[in-house]
Amino acid sequence: MWRFPTAHAVLRGVRTAVERCSRAQTVTEKAAGAMERAVVRCVPSEPKLSLSFALADGSHKNMQRDQSEPLGRALSRIATNALKGHAKSVAPKKSRKNRPNASGSSACAGPDSAAPSEPVVKLYYREEAVAEDVLNMDAWQDGAVLQIGDVKYKVERNPPAFTELQLPRYIMAGFPVCPKLSLEFGDPAGSLFRWYREVKPPATEPEGEGPSSFSPSLACSTWTETGVNERVYTPSNADIGLRLKLHCTPGNGQRFGPSRELESVCPVEAGPGTCTFDHRHLYTKKVTDSSLIRTISYNILADTYAQTEFSRTVLYPYCAPYALELDYRQNLIQKELTGYNADLICLQEVDRAVFSDSLVPALEAFGLEGVFRIKQHEGLATFYRKSKFSLLSQHDISFHEALQSDPIHKELLDKLVLYPPAQERVFQRSSVLQVSVLQSTKDSSKKICVANTHLYWHPKGGYIRLIQMAVALAHIRHISCDLYPGIPVIFCGDFNSTPSTGMYHFVINGSIPEDHEDWASNGEEERCNMSLTHFFKLKSACGEPAYTNYVGGFHGCLDYIFIDLNALEVEQVIPLPSHEEVTTHQALPSVSHPSDHIALVCDLKWK
Repeated sequence: MWRFPTAHAVLRGVRTAVERCSRAQTVTEKAAGAMERAVVRCVPSEPKLSLSFALADGSHKNMQRDQSEPLGRALSRIATNALKGHAKSVAPKKSRKNRPNASGSSACAGPDSAAPSEPVVKLYYREEAVAEDVLNMDAWQDGAVLQIGDVKYKVERNPPAFTELQLPRYIMAGFPVCPKLSLEFGDPAGSLFRWYREVKPPATEPEGEGPSSFSPSLACSTWTETGVNERVYTPSNADIGLRLKLHCTPGNGQRFGPSRELESVCPVEAGPGTCTFDHRHLYTKKVTDSSLIRTISYNILADTYAQTEFSRTVLYPYCAPYALELDYRQNLIQKELTGYNADLICLQEVDRAVFSDSLVPALEAFGLEGVFRIKQHEGLATFYRKSKFSLLSQHDISFHEALQSDPIHKELLDKLVLYPPAQERVFQRSSVLQVSVLQSTKDSSKKICVANTHLYWHPKGGYIRLIQMAVALAHIRHISCDLYPGIPVIFCGDFNSTPSTGMYHFVINGSIPEDHEDWASNGEEERCNMSLTHFFKLKSACGEPAYTNYVGGFHGCLDYIFIDLNALEVEQVIPLPSHEEVTTHQALPSVSHPSDHIALVCDLKWK
């Protein structure tokens, strides 16, 4: 009987044996006398268990039984199913001769046509029959043997299994393909992957047929191995025009579950050539050592904003329509982010589906884990490298809700209520703050507070951004001083504020006077003069670039990575794309850049 290896070191040695396509594997096992597989899923928190197996006639049975039911009832039901399957496989075609007569018997029934009896169905464990009064939850043990007539099945209880498995719809040469997958009783690191490319048969014309009557697409696809046995596959130019197939076997380091195969819907497309981030990747070829924290802040442009008529005709009329489509942009975003080999990634304008279906599969495959905070139609995402950090706690807030309900903001709220028009506008905004406290996996005494936000966008909303920032810094101070005293802060985001604004002045200098012009950013009616101070000593890690946002009608620096100068210093800043690269296709986004913003990337060092 086949025994699964018990150490991860053996995984690579058994790839060829366990990754055969499932049909060929079944034939091989039968020829070798191996037992069929009966898969049982039994979870204590659920009332029912599931049982899945193939009958001798080739049909597949999936049964749901109460865990508290006696085994005998389940075996009786299996016998009934087996009998029905047998009856269907031998049933003759309907004809007038074998239709039942008035007495209910077939008109041509003879003495040899008696109905078959139910097969004997037994469950054995350690070569002894399991008593029929044993409850299902206890009866169906891993390694038990189910016998249905002459056929034996090896029971596999809770083997590793894929609960979700998908390939992206749009695949491009030179860009990593990261399958979306979810496992039960297993993990990707213990699973096996094998990639194939399509081999198209030559398009020859059948004899006597005209060229218009033959379609090569009607021919069956054959496949050849790519030689890549990893979770992520990056197609080459040789794959252009061909579909891909992934054969994967779920595992957990000790054993494997049933294999599955996926074929891509569309063939591999040609890539766009050189992208704006290709040169930047030369600086980030490797993951940094434990003394450094490579950090990214990036507004990736939400699909909900990119795919509007206004975006196509007014905001980004210079961008090819296909380059605004999500499937296309996701390829570029995945390649850009994974190529930075970052330890912390703070993203803004993240669609919920993009987070779960695109970013999580791609970044997880490269060793990162993420958390998400929704705003309204889109939100914020923070990813961290699992080998360096673990997530201790989350402290996300909505600015307007925290301002109205949290006592730490009472002084600010008392100032704002003196200006009702301004207060109303502030309370209408949906902006949020995502705060994650991370702990070093190497040194548990090292913790860090990572904040991520996207402030109100309107050009005349300067006073709103000032108040949002005051709420953010008070909240972060509570976390980094009261809850986790003394931990350093990294504050990333799209702050929608250039270095000349009151918001930037407030962050860098620690205060803002009540007569600053931004308190009247939307006119005298909404003026709300007040002085503010904050506790931190912060610096923009990437300085003040000429721009981090470059669209047809505007360019300026709106994005920052603010760091706690008392605890962190900058080791290096990854150079931004050159102006020539940014404007190759006039402005951003473009066929070679997926967003209207540019990612900020820097290596930070613990002091």
